Amino acid sequence: MEISVKVAIINSDIGYGSTGRIVYDLYEAVMADGEDALLAYGRENTIRNLAIRSVRIGDNFAHVYLHGLLTRLFDLQGFGSYYATKKFLRKLREYDPDLIHLHNIHGSYLNCKLLFDYIRETKKPVIWTLHDCWPFTGHCAHYTYARCQKWKTGCHHCIQKKVYPASLLLDGSRFNYERKKQLFTGIANLTITTVSEWLKNEVKQSFLMEYPVQVIPNSIDLEKFRPIENNFKKIYHLEDKKIILGVSSVWHNRKGLGLFQKLAEELDDSYQIVLVGVAKRQRKYLSKRILVLPRTNHTEKLAKIYTAADIFLNASVEETFGLVTLEALACGTPVVTNRYSANPELIDDSCGIVAPAVNSKSYYKAIKQLEERNIQKENCIRKAQQYVKNDQTYLKLYHEVIF
Repeated sequence: MEISVKVAIINSDIGYGSTGRIVYDLYEAVMADGEDALLAYGRENTIRNLAIRSVRIGDNFAHVYLHGLLTRLFDLQGFGSYYATKKFLRKLREYDPDLIHLHNIHGSYLNCKLLFDYIRETKKPVIWTLHDCWPFTGHCAHYTYARCQKWKTGCHHCIQKKVYPASLLLDGSRFNYERKKQLFTGIANLTITTVSEWLKNEVKQSFLMEYPVQVIPNSIDLEKFRPIENNFKKIYHLEDKKIILGVSSVWHNRKGLGLFQKLAEELDDSYQIVLVGVAKRQRKYLSKRILVLPRTNHTEKLAKIYTAADIFLNASVEETFGLVTLEALACGTPVVTNRYSANPELIDDSCGIVAPAVNSKSYYKAIKQLEERNIQKENCIRKAQQYVKNDQTYLKLYHEVIF
């Protein structure tokens, strides 16, 4: 008979965004397996299930906003929220978990020093799932677009100081790098999981290289993301158009917004570009030939849009996994992406094309080639089925690191 475990799962959000959905699905799986879990978060909680055991770390004004101000002025992301984290750690001691599962610990809600002091003191086993590169850099969460390699030897004079988590005044990259290195290394029982082989390879070149690293890809819920009959084209009068779709929670040139802008002018009238998640302030700068839709966390609505699309286009160069690519495939939509970061790991000839460059000429050519292949929806769905929910992998890992 297996012994039940208590797991504290910590992430910036619950239900909101890709990591928020991932941690909530994991929480449900833990509880369904007869284990016990506590969800701790600092920003958004979009789950309206009052039965879930959750605790918020701080609040918007006194902690998140002030932590954000520290970041904006002094580049101190991860080192604010002192009293909020103190209060949270008292609750964590009361809960007394057998294991701590970290996800995104940046986002202006948590004091990393206090958290890792607690981890060293209690010697709790830790699994840290990395969704980006922030844990081993002096500032940024991604560096592919900037082509920066300083994180391998020591960050300084950050060329991305004004990129998330943006600092408008001081450059704390050297200090942050050394402090993170001191805090995050030398933990006796810490296992890192990454969501892609690409991210694993990056970790193994960083100061976190001492830890065992296991790849557990993000997963897809095929009951939520599947081909769904819809009237999307009819609603927007696009019955005679081929839809080129892009989806992102935040849009900027790193996500390929400029590329979509160029494609809108280069593709003929038989195509319609649809972008989901563009901020209101960005819309006035976009081509009138682009249909802009607001961000949605409603999975069925999103699945209908994916289903209506003829081609999904992922032009981001900073994907540590590419969850939107997987969601599109699960809905039967072929994908054009690029060769940077983890993008190629989700695509083969059966379900899409990896463009050799991130420019409108390369993507235009890839779109035409994809149409010539006439890829069947079943091929895309079959690819997505390789990434069905992997909660059991985590549950098995929990027992391995505890017992």
